[in-house]
Amino acid sequence: MNLLVLAAADAPMQISVGGGSSAVKLFLLMTALSFAAGALISITSFTRIIIVMSFLRQALGTPSLPPNQVVVALSLALTAFVMAPTFAKVNSAALSPYLEDQITGQQALDRGSAPVLEFLLKQTRPDDLRLFYELSGSARPTRAEDVPLHIAVPAFMVSELTTAFRMGLFLFIPLLLIDLLVSATLMALGMMMVPPTLVSLPLKVGIFLLADGWHLLVQSLVRSFG
Repeated sequence: MNLLVLAAADAPMQISVGGGSSAVKLFLLMTALSFAAGALISITSFTRIIIVMSFLRQALGTPSLPPNQVVVALSLALTAFVMAPTFAKVNSAALSPYLEDQITGQQALDRGSAPVLEFLLKQTRPDDLRLFYELSGSARPTRAEDVPLHIAVPAFMVSELTTAFRMGLFLFIPLLLIDLLVSATLMALGMMMVPPTLVSLPLKVGIFLLADGWHLLVQSLVRSFG
């Protein structure tokens, strides 16, 4: 009788331990997803894409068109497209083996950070990486794989801001020249009472569409990560 009681007492303990392992993994995954917004901005191509899209809206003179929801959705779609190879490496090297109990959590973290670090360093300017090594006072490693994430991430973000603003400037200058040309033409014709934007806006949108601007913009953005 005592043996039956002990066996019955041990059975639920074994079930709870097995379920606990899955519950811990689920908890860790949910915790990781809570940092998804920060990761989206800091270690993906999202920042560069959405800044360039915002520059385009300002340069065209349509700050509310396309709407914010459309710009964010397009930026997310392009980010998923650009980051797909990196996400696939992380999934095959770290996430899937961890969920199948083939590796530990620390091993999954180490394996998953390697493809992310490779992407970050590929898009980071050497000057920005050197800057954060100087600010931290750390010795520079001999291999790219040894660069810590706490240095690679801020260097990558600064590089992304620089690249995004450079691309935005290249978008802004041609459309600004159209504004100046329209203003000078209206003044020469004595039409000072006519707002220049009333003429330049449809002209800029028309030229942008004739040049297949959205196609060229998306092509330039995606290839800039190549």
